[in-house]
Amino acid sequence: MNLKNLNYPLDFKFKITTLASDFNITDRHRNDVAYVRQKMFKLKEDVVVFNDERKSQELYRIKADRWLDFNASYSMTDLSSQKTFGRLARKGMRSIWKSRYDIIDEHENPKFQINEDNGWIKVWDNLIGEIPIIGMFTGYFLNPSYTVKDAAGKEYFRLKKMPSLFGRRFQLDRLIDIDDEDESLVILSFLMMVLLERARG
Repeated sequence: MNLKNLNYPLDFKFKITTLASDFNITDRHRNDVAYVRQKMFKLKEDVVVFNDERKSQELYRIKADRWLDFNASYSMTDLSSQKTFGRLARKGMRSIWKSRYDIIDEHENPKFQINEDNGWIKVWDNLIGEIPIIGMFTGYFLNPSYTVKDAAGKEYFRLKKMPSLFGRRFQLDRLIDIDDEDESLVILSFLMMVLLERARG
């Protein structure tokens, strides 16, 4: 199964009944697209993408190249071919204000960027989140969005955090058509980014 020619928007929904950071991905018709599991107690990020919640087939593996580093890079491997076809690179200190990630293809060429649309949302979320009781509800009204662009500034995808108490829902929409191989690369980059951004708060 490949992450191509999907029926958008896609919904990312985290499970709150497990200790691990697991989430389902479903399409606009609520059909399963993938199930994502972040392995626990690993010094380096290690994420497995399954075909569904039953975890009957492993599709992709995403692994960090280093331990807990702002400049970590996350390689993506297609388990059917054992081919590493790209990676996601977080842009270090630039990500403190507005999150930015580079999507790099298998030939080590920067292909796309993921940029947070409004850095102030993160600032207000961090500030208000410290207020007792009120801070519990920031997930309903402080919801960031992220856009994928190419080097020319053309926008392809947008991911939005949806209103929810525990920040457990995200929605990904495709804005314009994209090559099949690039589509898989971008979706895997987004699901890794969601895990990283959600951990940051």
